[in-house]
Amino acid sequence: MTKVRTRFAPSPTGHLHIGGARTALYSYLWAKKNGGEFLLRIEDTDRTRYQPAAEASFIDGLHWLGIYWEGEVIRQSERTAVYRAHAQQLLDSGKAYYCFCTMERLELMRDIQRKKGRAPKYDKTCLRLTPTEVQQNLEQHVPAVIRLNIAAEGTIRITDLVRGPIEFKCEELDDQVLVKSDGFPTYHLASVVDDHASAITHVIRGEEWIPSTPKHILLYQAFGWEAPVFAHLSLFINKGGGKLSKREGATSLLDYRTQGYLPAAVVNFIAMLGWNPKSTEEFFTLEQLVHAFELSQVNTANPIFDTEKLDWYNSHYIRQLSIDDLLTYCQPYLPTADPVYLKQIIALEQERLKKLSDITALTDFFFLDVLQYEPALLVWKKSTVEATRAVLQKLLPVLATHSDWSATGLETALIGWIKAQELGNGDVLWPLRVALSGKKASPPPFALAAVLGKDRTCQRVQAAIDLL
Repeated sequence: MTKVRTRFAPSPTGHLHIGGARTALYSYLWAKKNGGEFLLRIEDTDRTRYQPAAEASFIDGLHWLGIYWEGEVIRQSERTAVYRAHAQQLLDSGKAYYCFCTMERLELMRDIQRKKGRAPKYDKTCLRLTPTEVQQNLEQHVPAVIRLNIAAEGTIRITDLVRGPIEFKCEELDDQVLVKSDGFPTYHLASVVDDHASAITHVIRGEEWIPSTPKHILLYQAFGWEAPVFAHLSLFINKGGGKLSKREGATSLLDYRTQGYLPAAVVNFIAMLGWNPKSTEEFFTLEQLVHAFELSQVNTANPIFDTEKLDWYNSHYIRQLSIDDLLTYCQPYLPTADPVYLKQIIALEQERLKKLSDITALTDFFFLDVLQYEPALLVWKKSTVEATRAVLQKLLPVLATHSDWSATGLETALIGWIKAQELGNGDVLWPLRVALSGKKASPPPFALAAVLGKDRTCQRVQAAIDLL
């Protein structure tokens, strides 16, 4: 039985995006589920758009998600001689030919075809050159590309593991360029040669590559090789059904790490973008995904990229962290301070965190000497400035003389005091909480006071009285 081998083959023309990460994840899961191997190949033949930092982002991003590959990274720029040899093989067999047409002629040709209502495709002008004419052009160094000679008739059929049977008519296919005028291969030639050389059995990629698939099948046939099985994934859309903006998801994968998403959350989220596990389970480890994943359960409908769902996954995994681990994750977003103090702070906010980076805005008041907020924020509902000031003035000596400064001790004492004074909880606890945090929303005042300590608590209550 043939060993299943998959690959992720990004082009380093930009950083790894979330859609590419899903392709890599599905390829990895399919290989591991079948006891096979997953490879990483960098398709860096487009030297005009090459970005050196992009390759590093691929490797860093995949490692962050927990995805590792067999062997060394394959780089196509190191294999140009191999592609030239294969292109020459096609030239020698008449299955490819040199094309010397200028960009101006090609544009004119396509413009004429469009005006006639035809799909633009190369008209095989250079296929009619004699061997002597071809040789003369080459000797004179006339810029040339190498094109695949596609038959005018025939049908290409594949069975896509996601989409089922698909047919393509040869008459609709363009004679694709295999080698560019700079001597570098195009994606089509290099990808097919490398997939064959690496014994790739399954090619999992985005649906934008469907139109290229028949050209790849024809290349496999031209070389006399067996083609792999294809699976084309639907692209993400936003909640309105349109193309994703950068804010919604078409941004670098590593930006999600910077924003404070955990890799487990991102893996779960992207796994569910198009795949249905046929169960009610929503939380999987990477190992559990390997066992559960099936390409037959990948949907053809465009999955909706919902950041709120990603936040939901992330908050779940944040709540599972120990305080020590959460401190490690949160420290990049917090000022340098005593670790014991930081643990107390993040423990208060753990339940409210959607992203690790949220900790900055949620806890900034713990690190300030003076809080800035409007006096009106201290006033509870239908109360007044005067009544609020009077409540805080009565409360301050109670706090100053209280000894049990734990959150539980403070809560017991204050609730008892509120009842004895015949006040409403909101009339006391709302202005106290605002005085301690300066925010409309924060943890309960007992918990805040316990972390801030008696001196800072009393100072902030006095500052609120002064503000009123």
